[in-house]
Amino acid sequence: MTAMKKTGYCVYGEWRESKSDQYVDITDSSTGEVIARTPRCTAEEVEEAITSAAEAFPAWSRLSLSARQQYMFRWRDVLYAHKEDLARICAMELGKNIKEARGDVQKAIEPTEEACALPALIQGDAAMQVTTGYDTAAYRFPLGVTAGIVPMNFPAMIPWGWMVPLSIACGNTVVLKASSQTPLTSMKIMDLFYKEAGFPKGVVNLITCSREEADILLTDERVKAVTFVGTTHVGKEVYSKAAAHGKRVQAQTEAKNHALVLEDCNIETTVNAIINSTYGCAGMRCMALPVVCVQESIADEFVDLLKKKAERLKIGCAYEEETDLGPVVSGSHRDKIYGWIQKGIDEGAKVVLDGRNITVQGYEKGYFAGPTILDDVKPGMTVGDREIFGPVTCVKRVKNYEEGIKVMNANPYANGSCIFTKSGYYSRKFVMDTDGGMVGVNVGIPVPTAYFPFSGNKESFFGDLHVLGRDGYHFFTRAKTVTTHWFDENSGSRKVGTWEGSTEL
Repeated sequence: MTAMKKTGYCVYGEWRESKSDQYVDITDSSTGEVIARTPRCTAEEVEEAITSAAEAFPAWSRLSLSARQQYMFRWRDVLYAHKEDLARICAMELGKNIKEARGDVQKAIEPTEEACALPALIQGDAAMQVTTGYDTAAYRFPLGVTAGIVPMNFPAMIPWGWMVPLSIACGNTVVLKASSQTPLTSMKIMDLFYKEAGFPKGVVNLITCSREEADILLTDERVKAVTFVGTTHVGKEVYSKAAAHGKRVQAQTEAKNHALVLEDCNIETTVNAIINSTYGCAGMRCMALPVVCVQESIADEFVDLLKKKAERLKIGCAYEEETDLGPVVSGSHRDKIYGWIQKGIDEGAKVVLDGRNITVQGYEKGYFAGPTILDDVKPGMTVGDREIFGPVTCVKRVKNYEEGIKVMNANPYANGSCIFTKSGYYSRKFVMDTDGGMVGVNVGIPVPTAYFPFSGNKESFFGDLHVLGRDGYHFFTRAKTVTTHWFDENSGSRKVGTWEGSTEL
């Protein structure tokens, strides 16, 4: 039995008890046991978090690049030292297996390592003698307070990889709205941020609240930029409202990634890649492969092997090492996945493997959904077009490459896409033809390293600059282009031929 605790919110580098009378239960997804309760922070507490960040900004932003870099070096070492503890909390509250939870934490560390290269990556451009006697340089300056609105599915990577490292390295301060379903990992990291890494108070602040209170982050004039990850419906609202109030916005939203499997592929390695991609993190990630467009000539063989390998996955407690497929985040989310499976059946899909009503011995109250395969999914079936966010594979049979790419690009989402083939011709053509923003060639999870942007397209992203990579640095800074001219020290007047009246341009 895990002792239940009541969480608070963090401002000015310290935890405070919320005055809210509304709390959300946080459960161990493997057992169904309530392990903590987190507050729906009040509007005043959200504003307090913004004030804390705003007051910390002047001193933090004026630190030298090398001083901020040293903080980032120290912070990276702290995360590594606590990686295992953080992974266990993540596995418990979310449900992804312990190996995947370690990956979640690692994906928070990698952008932190990128942020350690700040002095090299934030450099601007300069040119001397752009016209006679004049020099011009472009510099990058911090914005001010930035806000991060966090989903439930990556409680380490998204807030502490996508939303914090580059922002604070660039000199900004941050308000995080952690997910009310999975806040414990982020809260533990918040503890370490001040207690072990020793950051100045107020540089990062953390709240949990509902959408109503979170709207303050979109409208308060002190917040200069908002990073959001969540559903497309909410992402559009966040983008439109925050942009209307003059803020920069990155809104990463839903996905329905497709793979195109051609008849010349290596079926064994292809199936292995799709198993890992589709059922990893119990399908609760926007870079899963929930739809596979398989060339008809190999479809029967492919589906048979996919079923055999999916049936071998060990379903179990998230924090046991031997588990391949852990539970999903909550009972309501599990029931939603079950509803999608039934929807697919009602629409005419063929059930090859049914993952509903899974019971794990010793964890009978856990939120388990087993691997599910729906075959003969036709264009227009919602189960093949909408995001399910669970361990469900939809197989769409296609005649050839041309039909496959047409089916894939008809989907409104374009986060990622993959092709499996030995053909260099079709691989290259696919890269050019696909709408997907992150493309895999014989790669099931084409997530780039932190040095490149996470670049979804279409209904999967709203904004101009993506998270991470050069996009990330540009998003979290504003440009100033400075032109300088020095007078002759012996004269207060302009030298002949310098700019005004000069033909030397």
